[in-house]
Amino acid sequence: MKFLTFVVVLVGWILSLSLHEFSHALVAYYGGDTSVKEKGYLTFNPLKYTHPVYSLLLPLIFLLLGGIGLPGGAVYIETARLRSRKWISAVSLAGPASNLVLAILLGVILRFAPVTSNGVWPGLAFLAFLQVSALALNLIPLPPFDGFGAIEPYLPNSIRMAMAQTRGMLPFVVFFLLWNVPLVYENFWGLVTLLAQIAGVPLRLAALGLNQFRFWG
Repeated sequence: MKFLTFVVVLVGWILSLSLHEFSHALVAYYGGDTSVKEKGYLTFNPLKYTHPVYSLLLPLIFLLLGGIGLPGGAVYIETARLRSRKWISAVSLAGPASNLVLAILLGVILRFAPVTSNGVWPGLAFLAFLQVSALALNLIPLPPFDGFGAIEPYLPNSIRMAMAQTRGMLPFVVFFLLWNVPLVYENFWGLVTLLAQIAGVPLRLAALGLNQFRFWG
């Protein structure tokens, strides 16, 4: 049963990662960056979106450590081709929007299906919770998260340049704060829990899914 949950979550997460990146690419295509089609980003092929380290290894490590959904796709958007700043923002927000839609969809299924603590249900509940955590994490207004990508076109060049210099370091700062500063930890997971409840995710079943996901424990 635990191994089944592990498979459901892992496969579901890879598919949701593909949906996240596909959403970025689809909006970019309509916004003017037609190169995404040539790169194969509109095929919904997970192999086009995955990187062995950033898309698989690191997200899996974060899942094991703290049950947090870390998107790690590899879609390269040529923002210079996009028609306006609004399109740049829309491309950035498209990915988190897909996590939100998937979380709501899974929440509806879990609310109306004959859910039990057996079978695929704990895995689906945990997967839904991961979508919400990915949504909250991605909307942080710091690079390289999508939340920053949405506001970056409207920032002064001086701020954008300053942020660019710290782009590679900021994710580690964010994760350090999430795990080591109680106030940050409590507020982040409090927000994720609230959003998950609104989306209809059964929290106890999601917690069971997290425990079963760690099938070796």
